[in-house]
Amino acid sequence: MKKFYTFLIVISALFLISCGDETVGNSGGGTAVPSFQVIEIPTKDVTSFTTYPASIEGIVNSEVMAKISGYITDVLVDEGEQVKKGETLFKLETQSLSQDAAAASANVNAAQVEVDKLKPLVEKNIISSVQLETAKAKLQQAKSTYNSINANINYGSIKSPVDGYVGSIRFRRGALVSPSNTQPLTIVADISEVFAYFSMNEKDYLDFIQDTKGNTIDEKIQNLPEVELILANGRVYNQKGKIETINSQVDAATGAITFRAKFDNPSRILTNGNSAKIRIPKKYEGVIVVPKESTFERQGNVYIYLVNKDSTAAAKSINVINEVDNLYLVESGINKGDRVIGLGVDKLRGDSKIIPLQVPFDSVAKPIKKLFR
Repeated sequence: MKKFYTFLIVISALFLISCGDETVGNSGGGTAVPSFQVIEIPTKDVTSFTTYPASIEGIVNSEVMAKISGYITDVLVDEGEQVKKGETLFKLETQSLSQDAAAASANVNAAQVEVDKLKPLVEKNIISSVQLETAKAKLQQAKSTYNSINANINYGSIKSPVDGYVGSIRFRRGALVSPSNTQPLTIVADISEVFAYFSMNEKDYLDFIQDTKGNTIDEKIQNLPEVELILANGRVYNQKGKIETINSQVDAATGAITFRAKFDNPSRILTNGNSAKIRIPKKYEGVIVVPKESTFERQGNVYIYLVNKDSTAAAKSINVINEVDNLYLVESGINKGDRVIGLGVDKLRGDSKIIPLQVPFDSVAKPIKKLFR
């Protein structure tokens, strides 16, 4: 019996202790007050990136076309080979032209003999000067014909119009080519520097231009930041570029505005037809940042739970201007030094009393990294 009474006393004591703990951890009404990690809102210097698809072209792309008709007898260069301006790339068969040139040369000589014969006769007034002038005109015509044939013979040696690198060679030895061909024999490109062409829609363009310092477009272009190029393999090109021109007209079909940036290309990694992405940085200095994990969305708006001095968490909307990594960049709705619920906002409904557990900001927000979207 003594053991039974001892057991009842122990059970009663445990019950009283349990009731006492619940009272300490409860608010009025008997509901437990939850604990939440709370962070203090800072400001940071952040760089965000926006990307746009881009196409690459050499600064000079010169099509090599035939100026006369003929069969290709020699291809003197190979694809990808570096050539100088004036270097012969192709040779055409000109045997028939050479025969025509010989005949034209003979006509020149005959016309010259006729002029030389008539000059003394005119001087002695034996014949009219009109005959001499007629002979001179025939001489000039013969020379013109000869020079034209000679020029065509020279066109049989097809030369590079610029310094650069040879592209695809579309016609080989034995092919008949002519000025009417729609395809060039090849393209010689100067890719020591390249252009990257990309477009923005009208809204992005206006935001981009209006956020850049300067009173005129030329001044704004000078103040634009350097841009980067993301290659097709996802790697960042090791040379930074500069936006040089902005098209003054909106494309009626797409509603886009075209930009052109220039990049040095000393290693010739970039070439005509490459696809890439332009990456444009935008710097925010002293901007308020909030971890995405500390927010929730409702009807298209972003909210945080602001912790007041009385440890009440109340939902409040914020105006997000951009995002970088796992951070929202905030324009308004919250101030530096405010305390917000760091994690677990999905567990709260309406204004709630909480037990705040202060934790470092970076324990909720990962360190800021420069990412692009």
